[in-house]
Amino acid sequence: MLYTEIPTHRPVTSLLDTIDHPEQLRTLDRSQLKQVADELRHYILYAAGQSGGHFGANLGVIELTVALHYCFNTPHDRLIWDVGHQAYPHKVLTGRREQLVTIRSKDGLAAFPAREESEFDTFGVGHSSTAISAGLGMALASRYQNIAREVVAIIGDGAMTAGMAFEAMNDAVAHQADLMVVLNDNDMSISCSTGGFAKHLAAIWARGESVNISQDGQAYVQPHPEWLYNSRLHEAATDAAENLFKAIGCDYFGPFDGHDVEQLSHVFAALKKRKGPRLIHVYTKKGKGFAPAEVEQIKYHAINKINAATAPATAPKYSDVFGQWLIDQAAQDSRLLAITPAMCEGSGMVKFAQAYPQRFFDVAIAEQHAVTLAAGMACEGLKPVVAIYSTFLQRGYDQLVHDVALQNLDVTFAIDRAGLVGEDGPTHAGAYDYAYMRTIPNMVIMAPKDENECRQMLHTAYMYQGPAAVRYPRGQGVGVNIEAEFKPLPLGQAEIVLSLNSTAKQQISILAFGSRVTAAISAAEKFAAQKDLGVRVVNMRFVKPLDTKMLDQLALDTALFVTVEEHAVMAGAGSSVSEYFAQAQIVKPIIHLGLADEFMPQATHAQMLAAAGLDEHGIYEAMHTAWAKLS
Repeated sequence: MLYTEIPTHRPVTSLLDTIDHPEQLRTLDRSQLKQVADELRHYILYAAGQSGGHFGANLGVIELTVALHYCFNTPHDRLIWDVGHQAYPHKVLTGRREQLVTIRSKDGLAAFPAREESEFDTFGVGHSSTAISAGLGMALASRYQNIAREVVAIIGDGAMTAGMAFEAMNDAVAHQADLMVVLNDNDMSISCSTGGFAKHLAAIWARGESVNISQDGQAYVQPHPEWLYNSRLHEAATDAAENLFKAIGCDYFGPFDGHDVEQLSHVFAALKKRKGPRLIHVYTKKGKGFAPAEVEQIKYHAINKINAATAPATAPKYSDVFGQWLIDQAAQDSRLLAITPAMCEGSGMVKFAQAYPQRFFDVAIAEQHAVTLAAGMACEGLKPVVAIYSTFLQRGYDQLVHDVALQNLDVTFAIDRAGLVGEDGPTHAGAYDYAYMRTIPNMVIMAPKDENECRQMLHTAYMYQGPAAVRYPRGQGVGVNIEAEFKPLPLGQAEIVLSLNSTAKQQISILAFGSRVTAAISAAEKFAAQKDLGVRVVNMRFVKPLDTKMLDQLALDTALFVTVEEHAVMAGAGSSVSEYFAQAQIVKPIIHLGLADEFMPQATHAQMLAAAGLDEHGIYEAMHTAWAKLS
């Protein structure tokens, strides 16, 4: 059934409502699975409308999810979902149907599969391309323990571009592991799939043949099924290409229609009669069954709550600030090249890609490659800019150390989604970048207090002759005027942005980094109004190099230092201040405000800041408590 609107009232799902465990699904006749899939799609539309969140990918795997749980004895048999954008139908069929409307909210269901949430969530995910490795580990563990079970890893064509996925496939063949890999080919990651692998999949289709499987588990070749396939890369495909999976020694089956639930159930049932590594290639459509999402797949990757009250935008998003800076900087310097690992839209690079297509490089989901690609460009005298989320740069850490910093190469890192990211939860939190970057020699690290400073810091990083990073938060700026003219900042220089009761004998110095400057100012104003002492707020700007001259000066009359950062306290920016004080033999009371040594569950960004004590109230209370102990 094709839907055109997201329902605002819970739909009638009479058959789906009888399924609180996959065992109940498995009692149905195959002929009833289509009804289950139709009702499940209708319910997902409703639930996603209530909660917001990932959308298109979930609609695309409805039939696939039903067939998997129908054919495999879950949770004894293991299903491992790559990334987890497509896990909503899985959650519905495994006892979490009525809870789905709480997904991504505080105390609700996690945005992705989470082991602590359900025994059916066999592996916690959030980053892509891990499913085959994890599935292989489970398959080999089952072999070692003499446990008979099926292990099925479900991975998208976008996630298959990461090297980790191919490493795992190669190793699965080496061990002749009993592992099924379902390749969900929808010609998309978040953005459109790109590169040689995407063309290879198109080539398999272009050949017009399908590897099917008989009821007793025997493979045979048949003409390609007559149904629509419209890959963007179809015309670029070559039918001379060999099947990559067969070439490395993996049994290949497909392509199959990923929306034919009865056919899929027959295929999976038959495949259980074979052993060894098996890849099942299915073609699905992202947003399947919802007309607007089928047409605009990128737009409907995720949606907001349909009835959510939205405040008018008073400031641009930081990603848009980056995107405009990129265009403006490129107009001044032909050496600028821009790189993204499959995050063109999310990183604000659409307009740049349109304006400078020859200077834009989407490397697909390949973060490690993105970093070293930039290193290679820098070796040739160009000035690459890598636009990447904080949580995803973690995957390119070795490359950041060895390929960029060790050679002191001129690469700019624009690090988006730094700090807490709200509803996406701990898998996507950018809570560790200060720590993993500041220990690397040659790195310069900046964090802006607002959107104008973000623009100027990006320019500063770009002009710096070496590796430099600007980390900025998700969402909107604070609403300041953005200067068109580029004004490079003095390297490693902080600024005092507020000084209250400056003549008081006792002073509190708040050292605020990046996104916490505005909240620190508000907390300082409230505190100074109630206390007979001075309070100053310093916008530290640079995590590395620190403004040690400023710290030396402040130490002369500061009775209490407070550091504030939207980052892990351990090894964070505040830690670097304490390290300097210890080295300089400056002994002063100091408290560090930041994220505790724990993973924070999903909630709104404001709720997470409040829980961490990093909003105005939390900073004020921490200052009040610390000062009371000193008084």
